[in-house]
Amino acid sequence: MELVQIEPARKTPAPKPEWLKARAPVGENYHDLKRLARSLGLHTVCESAHCPNIGECWHHKTATFMMLGNICTRRCGFCAVPKGRPEAIDLDEPRRVAEAVATLGLEHAVITSVNRDDDLVGGARIFAMVIEEIRKQAPGCRIEVLIPDFQGNREAIGIVVDAKPEVMNHNTETVPRLYRVVRSGARYERSLELLRFSKELRPEGLTKSGVMVGLGEETPELLEVFRDLAGVGCDILTVGQYLRPSRDHLPMARLYTPGEFAELKTEALKMGFRHVESGPLVRSSYHAHEQAASTGLMVAMMMQQPSV
Repeated sequence: MELVQIEPARKTPAPKPEWLKARAPVGENYHDLKRLARSLGLHTVCESAHCPNIGECWHHKTATFMMLGNICTRRCGFCAVPKGRPEAIDLDEPRRVAEAVATLGLEHAVITSVNRDDDLVGGARIFAMVIEEIRKQAPGCRIEVLIPDFQGNREAIGIVVDAKPEVMNHNTETVPRLYRVVRSGARYERSLELLRFSKELRPEGLTKSGVMVGLGEETPELLEVFRDLAGVGCDILTVGQYLRPSRDHLPMARLYTPGEFAELKTEALKMGFRHVESGPLVRSSYHAHEQAASTGLMVAMMMQQPSV
């Protein structure tokens, strides 16, 4: 009998729906910003996290700078940022980030970082330093910080709040049931407490959080997270589609449609958020300038500026 070897058919990946197609990173502004980041030895979360909006944002000279190096001390299942043992904290990094913000002429700067569980207070001080440096080199620029949870360390959280960023952002990311597999080393209650404590320390400051969908959560779970965030005074909520960075990361359970994102926004706004950004390609810092503007932040800042 002749044996016939049958090769399994390769599964052709389904094409992306139109609402998930992002603009490719091209153009003069994109290359200028890339050269600027390299010349100053800076990292952007846009590149490190494989953000799909890098083409659009960099074209408009908008970038989210990532401090404290490019190595994270945690191994979250969704994140593309490299993991491992980080280098020593660079105390000159805040000055260079502020130089980039000033060079770009940004009106709204978003600053984030990797997790540095090896030095919680030291990491918080770097955030305070960059806020001070931006105010020195780019006066009038609004500052949004997207911070890690600092393992709930109140001294570290207080250091950042005391520096008075216009927006204090910390992402909740997912529903409590999925925390163990999605957010390594994090705790849902700890993230809620960080946002609550930040608002307690500085009631006039804006707080913000972001959630990913498509990891296997159920709609009632999502709405419960929204209610919890509204309950701790969170002002701005972002909701976006999880996209698997590689085969080494958590699989995507399903794609949400634009209509479903619209429904989530409608439900969230009923809970009292001042602004909700909800869509397939929404990320925490996507359209951050417009998000802050919708809350009346720019008007409040103009009123606080001394007249000439």
